[in-house]
Amino acid sequence: MKRETYKILVAGQVQGVGFRPYVYTLANSFKLRGTVSNSIEGVVILVNGKESAIRDFYRELIQHPPPVSKIKSSSILLIEPREFDGFKIVASDSQGQVNLPLTPDFAICEACKKELNSKDNRRFGYAFTTCVNCGPRWSITEQFPFERMHTSINAFSMCSACNAEYTDPSNRRFHSQTNTCPECGISFEFVNKDNELVPSENIFKTIAELLEEGKIVAVKNTSGYLLCCHAENRSVVETLRKRKNRPTKPFAVLFPSLEILESELSLNEMEVQSLKSTERPITIVPLSNYNGKLALDAVAPGLRQLGVMLPYTGILQLLANELDFPIVATSGNMHGSPIISEATDAFKKLHEVADYFLHHKLNINHPQDDSVLKISPRFKQPVLFRRSRGYAPNYLEFECKTTQKILALGADLKNSIAFAPNAHLYLGQYIGNLENFDVYQRFTWEIDGFFKIFQQQPSVILMDAHPNYQSSRYGVELAKMYGLQPVRIQHHKAHFAAALGEHQLFDSGKVMGVVWDGTGYGDDGAIWGGEFFKYEKQHMERLTHFEYFDWISGDKMSKEPRLSLFSLMDEPSAEVQSKFSKTELQVLKTLKGGNKLKTSSVGRLFDAVSSLLEICDFNSYEGEAAILLENAVDGFKLDKFTSYIGNYSGGSIPTKEILEGVRREKAAGVEKQQIIGNFLNTLATLVFRVAEYQGITKICFSGGVFQNTTLLDLLMAQNTNNFELFFHRNVPPNDENIAFGQLMYHLNCRKQ
Repeated sequence: MKRETYKILVAGQVQGVGFRPYVYTLANSFKLRGTVSNSIEGVVILVNGKESAIRDFYRELIQHPPPVSKIKSSSILLIEPREFDGFKIVASDSQGQVNLPLTPDFAICEACKKELNSKDNRRFGYAFTTCVNCGPRWSITEQFPFERMHTSINAFSMCSACNAEYTDPSNRRFHSQTNTCPECGISFEFVNKDNELVPSENIFKTIAELLEEGKIVAVKNTSGYLLCCHAENRSVVETLRKRKNRPTKPFAVLFPSLEILESELSLNEMEVQSLKSTERPITIVPLSNYNGKLALDAVAPGLRQLGVMLPYTGILQLLANELDFPIVATSGNMHGSPIISEATDAFKKLHEVADYFLHHKLNINHPQDDSVLKISPRFKQPVLFRRSRGYAPNYLEFECKTTQKILALGADLKNSIAFAPNAHLYLGQYIGNLENFDVYQRFTWEIDGFFKIFQQQPSVILMDAHPNYQSSRYGVELAKMYGLQPVRIQHHKAHFAAALGEHQLFDSGKVMGVVWDGTGYGDDGAIWGGEFFKYEKQHMERLTHFEYFDWISGDKMSKEPRLSLFSLMDEPSAEVQSKFSKTELQVLKTLKGGNKLKTSSVGRLFDAVSSLLEICDFNSYEGEAAILLENAVDGFKLDKFTSYIGNYSGGSIPTKEILEGVRREKAAGVEKQQIIGNFLNTLATLVFRVAEYQGITKICFSGGVFQNTTLLDLLMAQNTNNFELFFHRNVPPNDENIAFGQLMYHLNCRKQ
């Protein structure tokens, strides 16, 4: 029978995931000849054999790819006949510009974990044990395609044993680019805060003993440093808070194993799957029925929920093996600064925080915080709070069909960047608040990194409409450098476009966008944050908004919920006035009397309610008042709530009337949980009333307010008329999605 030659191209998350070794083994099982290589567009397979066998091979490859790969597209094309000597993996073709998804970091797989813990295995106790299915990827990337020579692990040459595995088709580490072992791999350095070496036969056992003694240890993981301490020791947790300047923001807790975690906390199936996934995010779970020994009032002050995680690298697994208690494992930084990845930087900036430091020699090119996920209690809606390690830097659900090279710079508070230099979209990891100089430097460094990897410069630069955002100022500078005119996109329109883009709704008729957050520069110069939009046929318009109220005291308003309460009350009661000194009251009354800056912010409305109910007057971290407000109603039955607002007949949403409903019920002695539930229920009811009034059946939700999973559950519970509701799943609802939304708006909406 005639032998044919075909070219197969597979694109998607197909590099650094064991795809070529898998193709090699599969091709040999079908008795095919040819080659497989990485290219700037994906994986290229040239194969010669019987047409029926090639078709069967192709079908099996696409339907059952390697476990951590994600195929986005594939093609098979008959080409001129070629002869091959067997089937081989050949060197990558790196000529030209990269046009494929990059590869995120993967949590340690079960096979590597088993080797790590097996005394008769040569990798027993080796912290950097990885294979084609797990290990660092984006964090060590220097260039693409993903080859060892393009990563920082290339500094460690494989020994003969590792090279034998690398070249053995039957071995799990066949062409594993991160392959190392104790003989040729990465070493540790364990020092005290005076930078003196601490002798130890078993570093991780020593660290566990120090943690048990109440010490704080900075551990260099594969994506950055973590600050660790005993989570059952209230004194040391409070010490860490004081040293890190993080008064009340909750800490994440690393449990040594799922078994220990489940012995202390009840988890549902989705939470377990999240904790075991290759992304392995911090997963926020309710504390109902908690029966462990955590110092909860120090770890998660005042909260009925806890961010938990399991070991996701060999480093953390080896530490976990020596622990019989959970530990705080929080980002290695000072509060508000970016996560640290270099030993000298760690010693300089964490010298007064950590008692000991565990360093290693692997360079981290892209430091990343842990990702954070929460699942709504009733309807099990997943919500990403932070998209970083395990997810960045890809967004596989979108294909860019423009020839423009688009850079979107995002917002300032929860910055991430987006770059579309080819047919793919790259969403960078969470960076942070650009008002912090170190975060700003990380922001510019990551942008330069994208330019170097793709060997591309932008032809379009997108930025927020706020002229004083650091990201906008940088956009102006960058545009000038490249001879471009930056494109400004309004903050809340970008939020709405992010939701439309995530659910691919740009060609689906009329869609209403509900965008609620804390702040954003509006088209009319006011501070928006309680917006209703309509999108149809490339046109986005503002339908209505929450009634404007005074924005007073500038940035202090987002930090002091009591100011939002004062602003929203025409005649502040004695109770409200008691929250301020006489001097403060005089200043505030003067400011309010002459104030011209207005806001529609639902985020500030949440703050006002939180202050009115004596939950929070001062935020020690962003969104604290809103988090505590939701926390207070956690576990309350959703069908017990009423609404403060009757029918909607057009116009702006009566912000003060909603707050008055809260005040009235508080004065009547209604239970606090009931009041908060009624407040949230009022907001949910308003969404549907506005949609009904506008005659729109599809509704998208975006903005930081929709991190409130109780509100999400109420919206789904209230949806008796079967509206189509679209919540974020692949990007966070908060400002991390702004860069993605800017890009979506630019590609799909007419500029207004």
